[in-house]
Amino acid sequence: MEKQKQCASGTAAIIVAAGRGSRAGQSNGPKQYQDLGGSSVLTRTLRVFANHPQVHSIVVVIHPDDEKLYHSASVASDKLQAFVVGGMTRQQSVAAGLEALTDLHPKRVLVHDAARPFVSPETISRVIAKLDSFPAVVPTISVADTLKRRDDYGQIIETLSRQHLVAAQTPQGFEYASILKIHRDAAAANRHDFSDDTGMAEWAGVDVVVVEGNARNTKITTAEDMIMAQENFNMKVPDIRVGHGYDTHQFVDGSGIWLCGINLPHTQSLSGHSDADVGLHALTDALLATIADGDIGSHFPPSDPKWAGASSDQFLKHAVSRVTAAGGRITHVDVTLICEAPKIGPHRDKMRNSISQISGIEPGRISVKATTNESIGFVGRNEGMVAMATATVVMESIE
Repeated sequence: MEKQKQCASGTAAIIVAAGRGSRAGQSNGPKQYQDLGGSSVLTRTLRVFANHPQVHSIVVVIHPDDEKLYHSASVASDKLQAFVVGGMTRQQSVAAGLEALTDLHPKRVLVHDAARPFVSPETISRVIAKLDSFPAVVPTISVADTLKRRDDYGQIIETLSRQHLVAAQTPQGFEYASILKIHRDAAAANRHDFSDDTGMAEWAGVDVVVVEGNARNTKITTAEDMIMAQENFNMKVPDIRVGHGYDTHQFVDGSGIWLCGINLPHTQSLSGHSDADVGLHALTDALLATIADGDIGSHFPPSDPKWAGASSDQFLKHAVSRVTAAGGRITHVDVTLICEAPKIGPHRDKMRNSISQISGIEPGRISVKATTNESIGFVGRNEGMVAMATATVVMESIE
């Protein structure tokens, strides 16, 4: 799904998926399109970035022969831009992705290997946070094995000290304008031998700093890697969380209500410290419940005048961010609105799209429905409205 181009200042991600993956075996196609627990490797990688609240745009770089495979592996996300065809080398493919972002002018860009489907949201967050202070960032892990240098004949020459050695991972993060210029300069200098983008930054004299990576963030390179990834995934017991939220607000004199992020004309309004959006409040509580992170009142106290009249979309964004940071992937949300009026049916799809735009959850995973209270109780007397919500979250990548 492609979205309209947005203004500058955000963070874009380039997912490099143009390789042939010959070492991983070709019987089932390139490794990034092979099945991993019911979804392709690329699909799983894209989900992590599409669900991350600090990633605003995504460009996937593919091989020219893989357009059909790409469409079958893509995800429904408004963040996803049109795919880009890569070059003969990884360096050329990244350059193609960078050039495709010129109209968006992002402040930051992340470059990630499609064949690293186990990247965690926390790793992404650490890279982005470090980019506030440095122009180039790479996640790394300490080297555990003893390293030895050998000659062309298999003879060991020396044993290397591991004291200052680390293994580089992706996503690697950069100031967008800086890494774009570096790629253009490298091409002009006929330098096409860089194995990663921080190596290019080092060549250009740009300071590169490290953040903590994740041992699970391995790259699927060989056929054995793929087998191990599939076995590990199949052995893993899924950690599925379901949270419930409830909210109610009283009707008062007015001319409209906020409901699931949209404003509906009505003969009354809902009373509350914020905008009294019962739908978003219940959904916020449901999401926070999946990670046992309190409720909306503990994060946004009604006693704090800062939140007087506040738009509830920021509450939902905060809850999504907390779930994502904890390693959760939101797979489904459901909101039930209970009221005698206004009629919800004509506005249901608009509400689903509103929740999608606020949260980053694809519309097909969002349910909004309504019922009356059959003229019983305070709801039946049109004294107020109730919202109930459930959220389903799969915890895939807790570090």
